[in-house]
Amino acid sequence: MRATKTETKVRQEQIAQAAFAVVERHGLRGLNVARVAALVGVVPSGLYRHCGGKDEVLETVLDAIADRLAANVARARAAGGNALDRLHSLLTLHLTMVRSQSAIPRVVFSDELLHGRPTLRRRMHTMVSSFVSQVETLVREGQLEGNLRVGPPPEAVAMLFVGLIQPAVLLWTMSAGEMDLDAHAETIWPLFVQAIGTLPPPPNSSSPPPTPRCP
Repeated sequence: MRATKTETKVRQEQIAQAAFAVVERHGLRGLNVARVAALVGVVPSGLYRHCGGKDEVLETVLDAIADRLAANVARARAAGGNALDRLHSLLTLHLTMVRSQSAIPRVVFSDELLHGRPTLRRRMHTMVSSFVSQVETLVREGQLEGNLRVGPPPEAVAMLFVGLIQPAVLLWTMSAGEMDLDAHAETIWPLFVQAIGTLPPPPNSSSPPPTPRCP
């Protein structure tokens, strides 16, 4: 039974990778079982053992994206450092993932998924909500540790963090990769830190003022 589960997981990852490749070449509308099966190296009827059609292929794709998002959060945690370090690691990992798998934003931002398939839309909503919740946990931990400002609600900070990523990735996708995601991250990160990081300690009012120098 364990071997069967392992083989199924491997096959699902192969299907997801093949689907990403098809989307990169032909767009989401060009995604079909025959093209995925050809890249996996099986006949279409063999693929139907693991997915019943395009919608199930897309479910596999969304599951793969969710796994990658969760893995990035785990890697950011493993990288160590304080809360800001972990969030910065997560930002870097996310942008690296997008650059290496450009089909991911094409799926996530697809009008076909957002409006045409209610079941898949709900699945994608769950996936994105889960990622935001994981970021929220990182923020809450940072506030408890004293690395992040306590006032802002963690859920608001998590949404602000996601806002650093999504518009930039959308523009990067629309520009066919011409936008410099690294430059964007380098510019926007200090502003994010300024907004949610701990404030510098106030000056010590008990200290005597500096002695003025005579001209």
